[in-house]
Amino acid sequence: MAEVSLAAETIFHLGPIPVNNSVLTTWIVVVLIIIGASFLRKAKLVPHGLQNLVEFLFDGALGIMDSVTGSRAQSEKFFPFIFTFFIFILIGNWLGLLPGVGTIGFRELHDGKEVFVPILRGPAADLNFTLALALISVVATQVIAVVVLGFGKHMKKYINFKDPIMGFVGALEAMSEFAKILSFSFRLFGNVFAGEVLLIVIGLIIPYVVPIPFMFLEIFVGFIQAFIFAMLTLVFLKVATATHEH
Repeated sequence: MAEVSLAAETIFHLGPIPVNNSVLTTWIVVVLIIIGASFLRKAKLVPHGLQNLVEFLFDGALGIMDSVTGSRAQSEKFFPFIFTFFIFILIGNWLGLLPGVGTIGFRELHDGKEVFVPILRGPAADLNFTLALALISVVATQVIAVVVLGFGKHMKKYINFKDPIMGFVGALEAMSEFAKILSFSFRLFGNVFAGEVLLIVIGLIIPYVVPIPFMFLEIFVGFIQAFIFAMLTLVFLKVATATHEH
């Protein structure tokens, strides 16, 4: 019988701090990104092999960002922040689809009932993970806007005592910043978690051949969700760093 838990399960403790299976998978993602970045540091002036592919991907990403920012200079400034979001979420989503993730684990007693605890779990299948990403996205956007525009000029978008109408609009914009956190976190969590549940159910009903198309679907969904999260962050960043008149 399939056992699907909304909450990530605790695997071990580091002193008083519990470490759950989604955090463990997130650490693996971080290690993979660090290893990849270490190879990129050895990039040569004349690219060849894998470096050609990486530069092609980077140039393509910058081209997509240009369509939003309208400026290559601004795209290059935002690129490290936006692309890190994309690659971090993408690797996490795809890692969660590997054989053994969510299926290899152990059983333990919980409230007098024996439950299955997987050792690894897709990071975005944990609402805490997506909520943390959403908070980083929204807070970092506000911080970058303050750096670009200045504190006073940026706050005028939200607080305006001279014009009641614009003051009301500013209050709505401030409320929308909190709404973004909920929207970001639940969109990513809902799509990834639902995909994992779908694969588990299909695998239990018809374990051979039939789950393969659904696996490819989830690979595509994992990419799309990472792309949407990164692009929405870029759009909000572009809007936040624009002057009030614009």
